[in-house]
Amino acid sequence: MSAPAPSPLAVVEAAPLPRQEEVLTDAALAFVAELHRRFTPRRDELLARRAERRAEIARTSTLDFLPETAAIRADESWRVAPAPAALNDRRVEITGPTDRKMTINALNSGAKVWLADFEDASAPTWENVVLGQVNLIDAYTRNIDFTDPKSGKSYALKPADELATVVMRPRGWHLEERHLTFEGRPVPGALVDFGLYFFHNAKRLIELGKGPYFYLPKTESHLEARLWNDIFVFAQDYVGIPQGTVRATVLIETITAAYEMEEILYELRDHAAGLNAGRWDYLFSIVKNFRDGGAKFVLPDRNAVTMTAPFMRAYTELLVRTCHKRGAHAIGGMAAFIPSRRDAEVNKVAFEKVKADKDREAGDGFDGSWVAHPDLVPIAMASFDAVLGDKPNQKDRLREDVSVAPGDLIAIDSLDASPTYEGLHNAVQVGIRYIEAWLRGLGAVAIFNLMEDAATAEISRSQIWQWINAGVVFENGERATPELARKVAAEELAAIREEIGEEAFTAGKWQQAHDLLLRVSLDADYADFLTLPAYDQLTG
Repeated sequence: MSAPAPSPLAVVEAAPLPRQEEVLTDAALAFVAELHRRFTPRRDELLARRAERRAEIARTSTLDFLPETAAIRADESWRVAPAPAALNDRRVEITGPTDRKMTINALNSGAKVWLADFEDASAPTWENVVLGQVNLIDAYTRNIDFTDPKSGKSYALKPADELATVVMRPRGWHLEERHLTFEGRPVPGALVDFGLYFFHNAKRLIELGKGPYFYLPKTESHLEARLWNDIFVFAQDYVGIPQGTVRATVLIETITAAYEMEEILYELRDHAAGLNAGRWDYLFSIVKNFRDGGAKFVLPDRNAVTMTAPFMRAYTELLVRTCHKRGAHAIGGMAAFIPSRRDAEVNKVAFEKVKADKDREAGDGFDGSWVAHPDLVPIAMASFDAVLGDKPNQKDRLREDVSVAPGDLIAIDSLDASPTYEGLHNAVQVGIRYIEAWLRGLGAVAIFNLMEDAATAEISRSQIWQWINAGVVFENGERATPELARKVAAEELAAIREEIGEEAFTAGKWQQAHDLLLRVSLDADYADFLTLPAYDQLTG
């Protein structure tokens, strides 16, 4: 067999990385190039369609289930493909980036699934993109270990039957990969992440009794799900594996997708594994789409919007009903708490909240849920064990008692809470601290005992923007204004300088993060995603 032809893709503006030649092979890059040629034009059309739909929401301040797909919703006969054995029991899933230490710890965590994240928990430096792929290849070939240079502690994989099943999350459709270009144009990050991972690991995973499984982020419509399905069909033929080997779980983390859950499952039905309730991005999406809808769409402090809020209950219960009606898994939201080694009382209160959250999800019919830290795995596991017992899931609970009207999903004013000055302060604090870490290449960051990622930064800056543009008056009598946001941000920057010291402050990217947060929070032209202007400032 002749050697593969050189790929038409170019690697640009990137310093050589150790072992990159194992990932960026001619054959793998040729596959990514073919994905790009075939599917990027449709991706571009769908991004344009997002803007058109957003303009329509701005005109109408409403959403409804799609009349043109009513027949799909009414057809009781169709189901998604049965779950493969490796994805049948998903009662606890741990999330995190694909650095070497996290790869080992997540696989060893005791969770049923690890969401190996190239998206919100990973800042897309070229090093993170390429070495994350190396780490997953090494994990599947059991050539991975890690010694922490600070503590000297060593990490290695447990036996294969004790490891979590990997479900990999590529970047969303809106992001480009500037280091990989075709005829001078960046390739979509989603196709880079998916393509490299699928090409190198699909057959290897089948040999391990698993398969190439994916989480699909930021999906806004069933047409975007259709694009992914076509990519899966092409990719499976390209490498010569059976159709239906790929399985995808779609994050319902946009308000528009919440109105198309059945259609999304239908488009992916031969490759669908389930839906997930991604709560922070969901709130961000509500603000983004209804930001000019008036006072009834103003969200209170993010910590006041719990999953018991009526519009959030409508969303999650509809998700469970939809999934189980069609034979798919329903996966619950994130428990983001990070245990404290220094404060047992903080842990006690937080563990109780996590338990209550997971008890509620299990009781509502979810088949599993997310945690951000290995110490939370036993808590979530106990909640689902109590309901599931020896059953792998509870898809037999059809939740036919659930009835959700279109207006229920956007009844933001049904929540009896208002924005507070402390909420503004917290949004600024979290925003600056997260963006600073992201600009240094860290996507998952512990802030105030919570694991924050890009989704929480998005809700922070979106709420600042919304409160200012809605003219919110806080309980202390102060009005949300650009001047107040700048004042609070300046105070936070000074507090950080005092907290960490001049040397660490100067070595970090604090001023840059402060400026970027204010830019995306105060600009009249609301940026669709914080990560777009942030990526322009990301080095590496």
